[in-house]
Amino acid sequence: MSVVHKLSSGWLLDHLAFINNIDYRLCQHHEPTSSNAVPISSPHCDSLTLTSTSSVELSATLMASETDTKPGTDERENKMLQQKYTFRTELFHVTKPYMTIADCTAFQKGNKMEAQKNDSMNHEKQECVKDQDSFSAVRKKGKRSIAFNQGELDAMEYHEKVRGLILDGTTKLVQEGLKSGFLYSLSEKLDNGNKVTTVGLDSCGLAELCDMAKQLPLVNENDTVQLIDADVSVPEQDVFSRITQNSSNFTKMIILMGQKYLLPPKSSFLLSDLSCMQPLLNYGKKYDVIVIDPPWQNKSVKRSKRYNYLSSRQLKQIPVPKLAAPNCLVITWVTNRQKHLQFVKDELYPYWSVETLTEWHWVKITRSGEFVFPLDSPHKKPYEGLVLGRIQGKTVLPLRNPEMKVLPIPDHKLIVSVPCTLHSHKPPLTEVLKDYIMPDAECLELFARNLQPGWTSWGNEVLKFQHIDYFITSQIRN
Repeated sequence: MSVVHKLSSGWLLDHLAFINNIDYRLCQHHEPTSSNAVPISSPHCDSLTLTSTSSVELSATLMASETDTKPGTDERENKMLQQKYTFRTELFHVTKPYMTIADCTAFQKGNKMEAQKNDSMNHEKQECVKDQDSFSAVRKKGKRSIAFNQGELDAMEYHEKVRGLILDGTTKLVQEGLKSGFLYSLSEKLDNGNKVTTVGLDSCGLAELCDMAKQLPLVNENDTVQLIDADVSVPEQDVFSRITQNSSNFTKMIILMGQKYLLPPKSSFLLSDLSCMQPLLNYGKKYDVIVIDPPWQNKSVKRSKRYNYLSSRQLKQIPVPKLAAPNCLVITWVTNRQKHLQFVKDELYPYWSVETLTEWHWVKITRSGEFVFPLDSPHKKPYEGLVLGRIQGKTVLPLRNPEMKVLPIPDHKLIVSVPCTLHSHKPPLTEVLKDYIMPDAECLELFARNLQPGWTSWGNEVLKFQHIDYFITSQIRN
């Protein structure tokens, strides 16, 4: 279970446990010689079903080879080994805040000195202006003395509104985590600092692959789903133009452009960008829950050019109304820019006929329960928002199981967790939502970067955190 503690204020979540509770286990498999195919591994040796003659002959040859090379080996040793994959623990090794109060003070002091320097330079320029121009320059200088722009003032006002709820709720959840031993005080363990592992997967270029896929021929619109079976090899272009579905109860693996990715049980995905969402629409499913993590524009994105952000107009083009079932619960991750929050509530949701219900917050803490940023930091906040809404204007269909009752969406809740050090690896919402949706609810994540059992996922980096380099491999006998 990823929910460690549940209180009236929200949940203390173990993101790492959620990932590792997925049974990422595979039998060792033979690498293919074909360069244009995606080999799929068998989930368990006992469940291996081979239909082609060549596959049967290959399997028999491999087993015979093992027996010939190891005469007299015990029967138990002839059993094939399984590979078990667990997510790298160090990617959640956050023991120190990213920024302390002292860092904030230095940051503010540096900004103040920079502002004073700019004011001094402006003053010198203004001395050179005469008469009416001089009067205009003095007025501009007066405006420069204002410390905050309107966006910053709006952010401060919003922070004051939610600050008490976040502080009180987080404190109670952290206290429960310390009591149970899930969290630990700094005095209990030696702190070697935050260990950051660089996996170096930027070369995979999933987003670039999506751009390349636009040049590939389209598949038949009636052939929009490919099922991943133990003995199936699929052309790589199909991953871009069809829904890839692992409908089994076991983990599968695909190789895409030479990179290996794990597919959880009962998961489906489409790797594409906004220009190629038609296969998702052709899939025919209507979703009871849609979670959206848009690539919002911000200063760090502009500087790093890490990924492309979408404009307000582009976000409105996402066909949420066509994907949503009646009364669909829509959840959108929002950064702390008030411009984005107001856009979702005042423009995006009304455009999709979604009624805003409430806001929740994800609060990021260290392993000892500290905020990763000071709560009142003017630079970055230790929390992010989620806007929850409900699709309106559709005919209400009868529940698939009328005997099952779900609770109404509660007002402000907190999701408190140690964040992953990987950028935009959001905590899972599966278990925190279970009381508010039907057990058989169809769930969809848009702009996903990883897969979840029972969910359909879409995005141009949808497989990013499924790459095996983010996992540690161990061998176990079947």
